[in-house]
Amino acid sequence: MRRFTTTTLALTLAATGALTGAAVVAAQDGSDLKIGLVTDVGTINDRNFNQFSWEGAQAGAAAIGAGEPQYAISQASADIQPNIQAFIDQDYDIIVTVGFAAGEDTANAAAANPETWFIGVDQGVPEGVENYIGIGWREQQPGYLAGIVAASISETGHIGAVGGTAVIPAVVNYIEGYANGARSVNPEAEVVVAYVSEQPDAAAFADPAGGTTFTQQLLAQDPDIDVMFQVAGLTGNGVLQAACDAGINAIGVDVDQYVSTPETAACTIVSAEKKLSKNVNDAIISIVEDNASPGTNVLGIDTEDVGLSSFHEFEDLISDETLAAIAAAEAGLADGSLMPCEEDETTGFCVKTLG
Repeated sequence: MRRFTTTTLALTLAATGALTGAAVVAAQDGSDLKIGLVTDVGTINDRNFNQFSWEGAQAGAAAIGAGEPQYAISQASADIQPNIQAFIDQDYDIIVTVGFAAGEDTANAAAANPETWFIGVDQGVPEGVENYIGIGWREQQPGYLAGIVAASISETGHIGAVGGTAVIPAVVNYIEGYANGARSVNPEAEVVVAYVSEQPDAAAFADPAGGTTFTQQLLAQDPDIDVMFQVAGLTGNGVLQAACDAGINAIGVDVDQYVSTPETAACTIVSAEKKLSKNVNDAIISIVEDNASPGTNVLGIDTEDVGLSSFHEFEDLISDETLAAIAAAEAGLADGSLMPCEEDETTGFCVKTLG
């Protein structure tokens, strides 16, 4: 195993799946490309944002016939820039950076290195940067659908949401959509929202034990909460655990957490999903096929890149009326006739009204 080190990191070589034939390499000619990924704060195996972005990078590398990708762990936000620079110094061709907090460092690196492609997961791209693909989502859309589910199955009319930090727009988008979706079903719904941290730090996104304790405290303040939505990465896995321990229902985020976090599958009835792996994979392939879309690419229900996961064993909890409400909302979100939140006119992000 090769290691590339700087003063702040070690880039750990991780194998992709083996390519089974030469047709992909011949057709797409990406076999000489070097691909690296810089994580958001946390771990590579968080079973959430970092992990599924990484799996997308692995899939993309395999699809174009490239060598094994590498990843750099960001234990703190200050690690992101040197992690990116380490890949640049090693002459990597495609660098994937994960998380909103990496946006500024990625934009600076892209501007300074026009021969290198950058893919920013959950990032917007400044005007005029032609080697930087920003992947974003309308999180308020799956959040809205999750809120419909939460209000429909709640017996008390009290539902909760725990976000990692309100300074990350995606987190606010999810939660504001969730609250409005719930109130579309029950206008009197009590939506209790709390954010773990004021910063995008390890407490916000990489502390499951802290997430459990935080949620236990929230449930103690309002014991009527009977559905809990997590939007806090690995910290949020602790939120799910607290919900299971309390005997209430939970809703996962970003990926199908019934599958990705099996220890809390017993109470995770559905997840508000982004197609993380698919979107990273597609971006890598687009670079090799010379049809990349530099700039900010905001994906939604209309492109089938966000939505709800399967209900798995909880289908009996979901009434025909709820399924009809979800279908109607999906149609309205897709054609733009339904606004899931109040949007800031400048940024397009949801205006924070809760928590």
